[in-house]
Amino acid sequence: RQQKWKRSVSTQAKMPPCDFVPEKYESYPYERMQKIREQNIAPSLKTYYRKPLLLHQGHMQWLFDHEGRRYLDLFAGIVTVSVGHCHPKVTMATQKQLARLWHTTNIYMYPPIHEYAEKLTSLFPDPLKVVYLTNSGSEANDLAMFMARLHTRNFDIISLRGGYHGGSPYTLGLTSLTPYKHGVANGFGCTATMLPDVFRGPWGGSRCRDSPVQTVRKCSCSEGACLAKDQYIEQFKDTLNTTVPKTVAGFIAEPIQGVNGAVQYPRNFLKEAYQLIRERGGLCISDEVQTGFGRTGSHFWGFQTHGVVPDIVTLAKGIGNGFPMAAVVTTKGIS
Repeated sequence: RQQKWKRSVSTQAKMPPCDFVPEKYESYPYERMQKIREQNIAPSLKTYYRKPLLLHQGHMQWLFDHEGRRYLDLFAGIVTVSVGHCHPKVTMATQKQLARLWHTTNIYMYPPIHEYAEKLTSLFPDPLKVVYLTNSGSEANDLAMFMARLHTRNFDIISLRGGYHGGSPYTLGLTSLTPYKHGVANGFGCTATMLPDVFRGPWGGSRCRDSPVQTVRKCSCSEGACLAKDQYIEQFKDTLNTTVPKTVAGFIAEPIQGVNGAVQYPRNFLKEAYQLIRERGGLCISDEVQTGFGRTGSHFWGFQTHGVVPDIVTLAKGIGNGFPMAAVVTTKGIS
């Protein structure tokens, strides 16, 4: 009877129509690709699924495999492809630029870089008006750490448990997720403090965050107050009072945690945490690698949803739609 019910119910979702026709796949057979993957690609670069996809072409929200099968891409290259695959407008601009000039050096001026820097910084509030262009989010966070330490003449940096800030040897100290930790020394001067997670943490309820997906736990907070925030701030103060020196280099946090499961903090947590860090001589770094460029829906930058202005902002992923591009935005005084 159960098998009959299963046969009568279709679990195959219907795909929206698409009039794009992909090119014919003409590279190596699937089996040879698998062998190359096993023999010549580093095993740390893992694949998903028992039979990994061999993707051949992309068009906007669609991906096509070697057999021409179409997929609706809800993953977006780990939230990297913000405007779709091979977007005609982006493709045209890229081809035009590649035909004109690829690379010179920072010691010369080149118009598009200056035009871009002006446009990008115009989207930030004062005094965040200076930009450094880098190649990846890890490199951007590396530079942000380095700048905070140089500017403050302090060393210790605090991050939140569950945060992801990169996989380079320097940023691994800030990243606080077991799958990215390895049995080698790293993280000197980096301290992870309690994550203010009102969904899974010890304190919090349905009124502690602005989200359509709420925790089922009841919230005893009164209007305009957040008891969970107060508890998590006390934990933050405890870290400052026991684990780091009296002065620190900075504090880094994603406005909404991404890799750890879209974690939102209680209202006003970041605002109070920023104040505590600045009282100890530190800089506040907002990691916007996943939340930047309108990803939160209501604001262009995630930090704007918290009513704060960081000292340093790091950008990647959506900034280049898949190109190796990232940035650090900061103030004239810090730069």
